[in-house]
Amino acid sequence: MPTQPKALEALTFDERRFAPPEAFRAQANWRDASVYADADRDLEGFWAKHAEDFLWSKRWDTVLDWQVPYAKWFAGGKLNISENCLDRHVRAGLGAKVAYHWEGEPGDTRSVTYAELLDETQRCANALRELGVHTGDRVAIYMPMIPELPVAMLACARIGAPFTVVFGGFSAEALAGRINDSGATVVITADGGYRKGGVVQLKRNTDDALAQTSTVQKVLVYRRTAQEVPWTDGRDVWWHDIVPRQEAHCPPEQLDSEHMLYLLYTSGTTAKPKGIVHTTAGYLVGTATTHKYIFDIKPDDVYWCAADIGWVTGHSYIVFGPLANATTGVMYEGVPDFPDKDRWWRVIEKYKVTILYCAPTAIRTFMKWGSQYPERCDLRSLRLLGSVGEPINPEAWIWYRETIGGSRCPIVDTWWMTETGMILITPLPGITVTKPGSATFPFPGVRADVVDDEGKSVPRGGAGYLVITTPWPAMLRGIYKDDRRYRDTYWSRFPGRFFAGDGAKRDEQGYFWLMGRVDDVMKISGHRISTTEVESSLVSHPKVAEAAVIGREDPITGQAIFAFVTLRGGTDGSDGLSRELREHVVAKIGSIARPKTIMFTPELPKTRSGKIMRRLLRDIANGQPLGDTTTLADATVVEQIRTAGASATED
Repeated sequence: MPTQPKALEALTFDERRFAPPEAFRAQANWRDASVYADADRDLEGFWAKHAEDFLWSKRWDTVLDWQVPYAKWFAGGKLNISENCLDRHVRAGLGAKVAYHWEGEPGDTRSVTYAELLDETQRCANALRELGVHTGDRVAIYMPMIPELPVAMLACARIGAPFTVVFGGFSAEALAGRINDSGATVVITADGGYRKGGVVQLKRNTDDALAQTSTVQKVLVYRRTAQEVPWTDGRDVWWHDIVPRQEAHCPPEQLDSEHMLYLLYTSGTTAKPKGIVHTTAGYLVGTATTHKYIFDIKPDDVYWCAADIGWVTGHSYIVFGPLANATTGVMYEGVPDFPDKDRWWRVIEKYKVTILYCAPTAIRTFMKWGSQYPERCDLRSLRLLGSVGEPINPEAWIWYRETIGGSRCPIVDTWWMTETGMILITPLPGITVTKPGSATFPFPGVRADVVDDEGKSVPRGGAGYLVITTPWPAMLRGIYKDDRRYRDTYWSRFPGRFFAGDGAKRDEQGYFWLMGRVDDVMKISGHRISTTEVESSLVSHPKVAEAAVIGREDPITGQAIFAFVTLRGGTDGSDGLSRELREHVVAKIGSIARPKTIMFTPELPKTRSGKIMRRLLRDIANGQPLGDTTTLADATVVEQIRTAGASATED
């Protein structure tokens, strides 16, 4: 009788272990592992206890109302998230505390206190009301990484106007699609922003987008670059003409716990992006609680989440979570290599950053550039490091720990996504013994499993599909105006359980290892192999900085592994190195994972959020016309790879 094919195959586990340093454990917010059992024993009670930390104008009636696939958290309660992020801290005497140290790419700086952030938020909220925004109206925000971006978000939240932040690197077409789907009546933008020493034409893009929309009545424009911009009288309003003259007093609307806070659009399998709905109370409780305990937040911390606010990481862990915890944060407008490749490390040295949270893509890029750049700067202020956005290769994890953290900083490798709103799988830095490349365990109050094609739990040591088995407070409440798509996308594959499309494996000790999107699984001679495992084995070679692999059609094995490899600085590709890398993968994983083709390339195609676009790599490998490249951070990379293709080596 034929053997049932596995959902995914677990090929390797990294068994290196790192316990929390004793000095860190002694001061940690959570240092007793019993928190897991306590949360598991009473999930609703656990989250209710943490909800008590916030300011409510009306306490909730029910902690959780779960009608699959829709949850209501803290039903019957009323509150305002802007008030919880600002007013209550100022009333508690923290008005003079810095909310954000802001660093512009050209070198201009500002430090904004909680009192100043509250005043500016209230003025902006009153300006929005003058522009005709009412509770329930949608507002689109398309801005650079400047303090006025969180001001705009907090102002919308203050008056109960759901907002959608559109990443400043997106095109006019992407902005138009989000405006049309959300029905936004006002756009908040800037004349431009700075990136790699150049100016991003935000206002011009906005005008191009509005030519494709019909709902927008007003455009509020912040002056950042002072460049000449197109202007429509009667519709366009300068920030400096309307916001400063407003009264710095705007009582926060007391909103239902399930009032829509924001829409954030994420790519779908169809051309139409999905408008992910996040609401107020559960999102506040989930993001603030995870932020406080995963990052071990203390009153004197200087915390830097190096993401862009246009992504969910920025919403949850630059704006709402940190501000709810009265944290001092760092915001940086530009790219890591302007004017030189040590810019991040100079920011850390300048502001004495204690916590750094960034993407594995950035870490691997820094590896490629070399350790000489961080070595120029004093990074001894760092006490905790975090990783977000995709699975981190074990060798990148080790480099991050040793080179950036000086081998003294715990690492929290976190798994979550736009849909989850908050971190779901993560170490707790004062409790968890970490393993390089593993996100370790679900956060207390979160329940997860790894299942096979039939939805049955996979035994330890195996791999399959990652599912979340119970509701969590910051979870999405649907896809905007598309209930069927919401049910089909997340709840139909494994009824009653949330499945967002990621594969995972679980080792004998129960540690979770994320394996990337199941869409990226390769089928080699009947084996279902994750791209992540092969990429990690390649990156573990001392000459490799980054790797991306895809499955290319093969007449013998069904698919064969095609590897795109970026080498560390000072290393050149060769036939000999190709053979060495193949044998390295075989030694790490086995002959089933031997790459058939290796192509050395100076860069990999990535989105502006740092995700590798394997879809384009598949197009290149198979000689097909390229799909959409508008979301690439650098469109010239594709041609560099095509040029490098002539030197690809076959096994």
